[in-house]
Amino acid sequence: MAPSSNVRNIGIIAHIDAGKTTFTERLLFYAGITHRMGEVHDGDAQMDYLPQEKERGITITAAATHFSWLGAEIHLIDTPGHVDFTIEVERSLRVLDGAVAIFCGVGGVEPQSEVVWRQADRHGIPRLAFVNKLDRPGADFDRVVADMGRKLNARGIPLTVPLYGDGAFSAVADLVTMEKVSFPAEDQGAVVLRAPLSEAESASCARYRETLVEAAADADDAAAEKYLSGAELPAPLLRAALRKGTLAGAIFPVFAGSALRNLGVQPAMDGIVHYLPSPAEAPPARGDDPRTGVPTTREPVASAPFSALVFKVLQEEGRRTIYLRVYSGKAEEGDTLLNAATGQKEKVARLFRMHAGKKERIAVAAAGDIVAARGIRFARTGDTLCDPGAP
Repeated sequence: MAPSSNVRNIGIIAHIDAGKTTFTERLLFYAGITHRMGEVHDGDAQMDYLPQEKERGITITAAATHFSWLGAEIHLIDTPGHVDFTIEVERSLRVLDGAVAIFCGVGGVEPQSEVVWRQADRHGIPRLAFVNKLDRPGADFDRVVADMGRKLNARGIPLTVPLYGDGAFSAVADLVTMEKVSFPAEDQGAVVLRAPLSEAESASCARYRETLVEAAADADDAAAEKYLSGAELPAPLLRAALRKGTLAGAIFPVFAGSALRNLGVQPAMDGIVHYLPSPAEAPPARGDDPRTGVPTTREPVASAPFSALVFKVLQEEGRRTIYLRVYSGKAEEGDTLLNAATGQKEKVARLFRMHAGKKERIAVAAAGDIVAARGIRFARTGDTLCDPGAP
């Protein structure tokens, strides 16, 4: 059970065919959850586990998984990109603390990109952006970042930018550390090589670096003081300032890459940990005491009374499975919970962490966790489950 400060609850959101599921498959591979990369075009993507998804090559239902990266436990929901399944995105965003928006480097900000971005705006969710498919003819990283400002009113701040060798996209420049980051093809991008930028590469990155430093100075007083004094801002201070700006919704870090070609994914994974919020940084959950109607709050800590939101209900293998976001407290198998909406008491028979269509049995679910449960017979989507002694 990780402390909630070391947890990230994120969603992957995008227009259809932006490469969202391919990006997610790389996250799982590089985190060591899978031992081969599933591909949408081969019908073996881990996150598209339903027969209809494999057949059509698109995500139909939001799928949950988890992995560890940089010492953080990351709960991830891969959402559908097709306009017909927008309600699945809405249900997922309600329980997430952050998101990664995938944009096609050729298509840019497309209509469904705007829809899901506005959904995230309504929920106040901090986001990163990953500009994908930069290996393709017609891809234009700068145009996509400009699109974010023009179509989404979002201040996108590049943290990595594409580097080209012999006319082909081959590496990224890390603008925080000013390093060239390469991903050798023979290792499927799993090995990450860092080296100082060449003089020419540094010159081409100078304008991006200046934009990044200005954004950090806007977000943080300590960064502003150093910037105005003409001093160089060290990487830890830059990251702290950019995190502050991201959590405030003032900026949206942007990463460059090609998930299919295994380029640029790990820096974005680092960005999830560095810049997106933990449940401990989320505001307390608010609700009403069902006995009195008096408004109450729950702090996002395991020591508080239990509270969780049901955000999805499925019939799987002839059994009823409910998906929960735990906002406070903890629950164990065998515990009795109160449904605040109906007044019914329910017993938790089994708890699981999800990996798409597979389940990993766990003994306890605590504040910040996204889990599945069985044995809860009557709860519906949108219901709150809580401690019977402190509803």
